[in-house]
Amino acid sequence: MQGRIIKALAGFYYVEAQGQVYQTRARGNFRKKGQTPYVGDFVDFSAPENSEGYILAIHNRKNTLVRPPIVNIDQAVIIMSAKEPEFSSNLLDRFLVLLEHKRIRPLIYISKLDLLDDWSQMNQMRAAYQKIGYDFLYSLEELTPMLADKITVFMGQTGVGKSTLLNKLAPDLALETGEISGSLGRGRHTTRAVSFYDLEGGKIADTPGFSSIDYEISNSEDLNAAFPEIHAISLNCKFRSCTHTHEPACAVKEALSEGQLGQFRYEHYLQFLSEIENRRETYRKTAKRK
Repeated sequence: MQGRIIKALAGFYYVEAQGQVYQTRARGNFRKKGQTPYVGDFVDFSAPENSEGYILAIHNRKNTLVRPPIVNIDQAVIIMSAKEPEFSSNLLDRFLVLLEHKRIRPLIYISKLDLLDDWSQMNQMRAAYQKIGYDFLYSLEELTPMLADKITVFMGQTGVGKSTLLNKLAPDLALETGEISGSLGRGRHTTRAVSFYDLEGGKIADTPGFSSIDYEISNSEDLNAAFPEIHAISLNCKFRSCTHTHEPACAVKEALSEGQLGQFRYEHYLQFLSEIENRRETYRKTAKRK
């Protein structure tokens, strides 16, 4: 039979097929091949009557998120809180870079707006990201129609209210929520498994919370491509491999000086580029010592 893994927990994979859910395990040959089934995988599996099934083959994936481990995603809702924890455009851009690199459509959702005394700075952020082309959402009324018939993963810094939002979208989930730790300014990790749930004709994934992410980019070309507005402008740079740092006739730096590119986005690009270069330098030094 063929189906899709909708939940992975404690070595079991729950596969949905023809309106039913089957409990399966992965055969040992997957470990030998270095393969791991993930939630979202389309698989071939056996389903003997009154006994445990086995996953036999994993189909090709269109995309993969390692953290959280989930595949074949249409879009991702990045939940950023207005306060507690404070909104961070730097962290938001890290999520966006990851999703752009994976070719997953991002939806930006702002939680805890009721804690804001002054919305002016948030509205400026909203205008800046909307200008780039991102959906920057303030309400469930804006978000809910965008979930129809899509596979959507919800992601965000720990404590932003991800489980609370999912409970509002689908009250039957009754997901556990955690309070913010006063000493750390972080929420407790409340989600323990990656699972799909039916909603609006599509599926949503509740994923483990975390406070930082690693974007899987190792060169300036991929980073350039992960900033859509910088990529579009860079097509006019004199050098195809322009890093927008020191090269002459750089269209990106020119656009920045003319106010056509957001200063904060350019600064984040430079910071991420520096981190990539530092990682490569550390790798080279480690490799030499070996």
